[in-house]
Amino acid sequence: MKTKFLIILIIAAQSLSAKNDFSAEELKNRRNKLAREMGPNSIAILQGAPSETGYVKFRQYNEFYYLTGIETPHAYMMIKGETGETTLYLPHKNKRRERSEGPLLSAEDVEAVKTMAGVDHVFATTMMGEHLWRMRMRTKPIVYLYQSPPERHAESRDLLLRHEGDIQNDPWDQTQPRYKDFNQNMSAHMAGSEIRDLTNILDQLRLIKSNAEIEVIKKATVLSCLALMEAMRSTKPGIYEYELDGLAKYIYHVNGSQGDAYYSLIANGTNAYMPHYHDKQAQLKDGDLLLMDYSPDYHYYMSDITRMWPVNGKFSEEQAQLYGFYMKCYRAILDNIRPHVAPVQVRKEAADEMKIILASAKFNKPHHRQAAENFVNGFVRSSNRQYASLGHGVGMATHDVGDHSKMLLPGMVFTIEPALRVPEENIYIRLEDLIVITEKGAEIVSDFVPMDIKGIERMMKEKGMLDRYQRLTEKKYKSYLPK
Repeated sequence: MKTKFLIILIIAAQSLSAKNDFSAEELKNRRNKLAREMGPNSIAILQGAPSETGYVKFRQYNEFYYLTGIETPHAYMMIKGETGETTLYLPHKNKRRERSEGPLLSAEDVEAVKTMAGVDHVFATTMMGEHLWRMRMRTKPIVYLYQSPPERHAESRDLLLRHEGDIQNDPWDQTQPRYKDFNQNMSAHMAGSEIRDLTNILDQLRLIKSNAEIEVIKKATVLSCLALMEAMRSTKPGIYEYELDGLAKYIYHVNGSQGDAYYSLIANGTNAYMPHYHDKQAQLKDGDLLLMDYSPDYHYYMSDITRMWPVNGKFSEEQAQLYGFYMKCYRAILDNIRPHVAPVQVRKEAADEMKIILASAKFNKPHHRQAAENFVNGFVRSSNRQYASLGHGVGMATHDVGDHSKMLLPGMVFTIEPALRVPEENIYIRLEDLIVITEKGAEIVSDFVPMDIKGIERMMKEKGMLDRYQRLTEKKYKSYLPK
């Protein structure tokens, strides 16, 4: 098993090393779709991310990268409606910084930028004001601005909006987000033009993934799955939650990931009852269940996978009853997902199967049965809504943009993560898999990670990374210090 694991890592590292996932043709096609939705006599103006404030590798805004593939800080872009004619505005070359940090695409790299991004024009950032002023004087175009918080490091719109709300509720911190400053400045600069929000158009484009996007998401998913399986092998009573975090990070980074899709949710025992617990300081205890929910940011695309397993490698009778019931219900959802049906239809069909599963389920504790009934009844209620998504979208953000509630269409990528709660014991059970809707069905990309009881217990008997490399004890640490 040790040799097999090393071979997987070596192959993955060789095949995932270069960030050349999208052709200039694909990037141009995205912009052309955007331009057609905007219509004639209109322009979209987008702001790229600023340089980093610390020793952190630069990461472009998702929205800007989606349309250009360009990773230069302080870049701007203008797209003309209907035609898709695109101009990139980049800072001038900084030779001194490049001697220190490496080459960076700049306004002087016109042909290289055109070839890479498929854009029509490349100018210095200082020229954008003049170009916009001429448009304002001649045609007063409709101006589309991205009026939602742009996503960057491990960010999704839901938490970005929460962050803005926290600032607004702080009487001593009234900082305005950078994108709002830009939109106000641009609205003033283009006085007389109608200002519209680009958010909905771009969200709809990102909702349906291209084949190239799906391939990158699949790579992120495989890495997430490898980390989960290695964590299963390495889990033992006495280790700490953060050790499994470190193990996963090694697998992500040795295979070319650029960071985390989100902070790792590694929760022992009752810590899992808090769905986004991420302190990771607890020691794993014999007899507890462990939840692990963690994925990488691979080439600007994410995944989101969750598994649960017993710390000691063996489900107790009561754990097996609860987990086994939940897993059968969970599979009922997965097995009914398919294209060209409404998510509520999938919920109805799964709910009917859940009622049958519940009728034959056995529980030693009455409140465990009550929890199972509550789970099924809650799912039945959700199936009676007019619209209801099955989970959340996944793409450039872990909680990706776009509406998944109306119809399941080829190219949609999402996860499901229903949760069963036993409040009397603070027990929380949840699984999560990544699903790609195709023309023929639904591909469960993460399905090779064991979720059945026997498969999990069998995998936990294998040797893991933490059996070969263990954290430093105080005695070992002191042995390295000068005598």
